[in-house]
Amino acid sequence: MAFFQYFNGQVLPLDSSILQSNDLGLIRGFAMFDFFRTYNGIPFRWEDYWKRFENSARLLKLPLPLTQKQAYDILTELYTRSGEPEVAFRFILSGGHSPDGVQVQSPNFIIRTEQLPMDSPEGRSKGIKVLPYEYVRDLPTVKTTNYVHMILMAEEMKRKQAADLLFHKDDEVSELTRSNVFFFKGDQLITTDRHILHGITRKVVLEIAQDHFEIVIRPIYLTELLEAEEVFTTSSTKWVMPIRQIGDQVIGQGSAGPKTRMLQQMFEEVLINWGK
Repeated sequence: MAFFQYFNGQVLPLDSSILQSNDLGLIRGFAMFDFFRTYNGIPFRWEDYWKRFENSARLLKLPLPLTQKQAYDILTELYTRSGEPEVAFRFILSGGHSPDGVQVQSPNFIIRTEQLPMDSPEGRSKGIKVLPYEYVRDLPTVKTTNYVHMILMAEEMKRKQAADLLFHKDDEVSELTRSNVFFFKGDQLITTDRHILHGITRKVVLEIAQDHFEIVIRPIYLTELLEAEEVFTTSSTKWVMPIRQIGDQVIGQGSAGPKTRMLQQMFEEVLINWGK
């Protein structure tokens, strides 16, 4: 195993020191990232991830130093050097080194190769517990590096045996800290597009579900989630993950419901056949 990283034109060992202490990502929290992985040795939904990364950079007014093709060539080199059958990639684009601590001069672009995230088959069968948390992210369509609320609540989540936070404001639900939210009401599959990061797994689930359920995209509310038949969340690491409990309220039967299991199987088929 030999993981490497790309940094501003160089490919270096992953443990190399690369940033100066005046990087705007460090001193101002001005940085964005994205995270995805390979299946069958091929980056999953690369076009979608790059498009989202481009959009985030545009919203933060950060110029991208590479074209899509150049970035893909670097992914290929990093994957080959790793010697692993599957890897995860993390893109980080920060405001760069700034002499005055305010002005962006030249962004720093990092591409890290990482081990795959730990799988959670038990979570996908039994579901996870989440804690309601009153908060709406700034710039929700941008995948910034600011996860302060999740970190501040880490001990509370551990104490209450919860896996994540469910963001809501004035009863309206947006997302979890790192994933999107869906619920079933009869044959309707309902999700929101307000105040969220537009997840790539979310997009795939909507694609595969449209022939089987009525898709409804509208604001969703905590009160209706607590009474829903089935609730689940989606992300590149969670896949299709049932939510069995929100705070003290058990959802449905307290495990993965039949419609969620159906989508799990369909999504996993997409992964198994990716690139074939």
